[in-house]
Amino acid sequence: MVNTGDTAWILTSAALVLLMTPGLALFYGGMVRAKSVLNMMMMSFGALALISVIWVLWGYSESFGDDVGAGLVGNPFQYFGLSGLMADTTSESGGLPAMAFVAFQAVFAIITVALISGAIADRARFGPWMLFSGIWATIVYFPVAHWVFDFSTDTHTGGWIANNLKAIDFAGGTAVHINAGVAGLALAIVLGKRVGFGRDPMRPHNLTLVMTGAGLLWFGWFGFNAGSALAANNAASVVWVNTMVATGAASLGWLITEKIRDGHATSLGAASGVVAGLVAITPSCSSVSPIGAIILGAVAGVLCALAVSLKYRFGYDDSLDVVGVHLVGGLWGTIAVGFLATADAPAGVDGLFYGGGVDQLWRQVVGALAVLAYSGIITFVIGFAIQKVWGFRISEEDEVTGIDSIVHAETGYDLDSIGSGGRGTSIIGQAHAEARSTEGVRA
Repeated sequence: MVNTGDTAWILTSAALVLLMTPGLALFYGGMVRAKSVLNMMMMSFGALALISVIWVLWGYSESFGDDVGAGLVGNPFQYFGLSGLMADTTSESGGLPAMAFVAFQAVFAIITVALISGAIADRARFGPWMLFSGIWATIVYFPVAHWVFDFSTDTHTGGWIANNLKAIDFAGGTAVHINAGVAGLALAIVLGKRVGFGRDPMRPHNLTLVMTGAGLLWFGWFGFNAGSALAANNAASVVWVNTMVATGAASLGWLITEKIRDGHATSLGAASGVVAGLVAITPSCSSVSPIGAIILGAVAGVLCALAVSLKYRFGYDDSLDVVGVHLVGGLWGTIAVGFLATADAPAGVDGLFYGGGVDQLWRQVVGALAVLAYSGIITFVIGFAIQKVWGFRISEEDEVTGIDSIVHAETGYDLDSIGSGGRGTSIIGQAHAEARSTEGVRA
């Protein structure tokens, strides 16, 4: 029998997570230069459109179908096109309609792909990006989601990290953030540095958009984390509180680091700290106490604030700090379970600091490194192949001109039309024109 309360919560959570992708588009869009804002936002919206379709066709089946390879991948044909699931009321969680679970997991796949785009801002052609998104989701995300999220039952065999390794990743520290973070690093290496990287200022063009996007991400993330309880219950409540306090602590940690290092606490730092905290608490939100969540979040804020400068030291151009925030934050949040987990939390596991020894710690490390290695290597191969065959990156001349006008034939801000005639005439200009016309008639 369908649990209507749990179903309502999961569908609401799915809608919250769906909102995160437009929120990410605003967050990323504000961080790039004005000549790249539309392309940056289109990469998120393109992922939303494409992954929605292929998730229904084979993505869900590949992620949650019966295992066909020692815990490595689900059968992509078992539920192809969601065949046989529309009337099924017994999903992975037991009390939900199968389609509610399908909907909830779909939006995770969408935003994971969209996250990668921030690492290659200003220089990636839209067509190759869409091709990459479909291939990457099929070869990397769907199998990794099977590893991490697909739990075995009496009649179903799931993935190896969830069932054999038994690493804890409540809502996607490995499958989403480490996965997307290292993929962003691989693509940044394949595409190379932006023109003027390390020499010219490449400041965010609209911090208002950045902070609006961060706010939407924080809002939607409660569906991301608390919704992963797959029920409206105590676990969801604990996760909700842990998500709130870890995020606040991370933003404070980032701001304090900025103030000490640079002398200023910035709005970009506040927004970036919010995302760093959300990333770090994602895998651990069911296994730590609220005090543990505050500690985890504060450390994440400091670590990620320091990590974003690594691109200058090592020479890779991660445009919008996907590596510094998502890879580093995801690694810390996943591994921190082995230190800060307490059996009093819903996951019921003690970490090293609570007398549990290193048993959970080594499991967390192995799970994190496995996803990092697989995603990094395969992403590099996919990106390199597309670059050689089709050309992933735009030319330097087009990059200098602006990717929005070259690739999309549009600009984010039609400033030339202000004060001019025609459809672009400003309101004040229109009023003066109408006044002059009236005076002519009277004369």
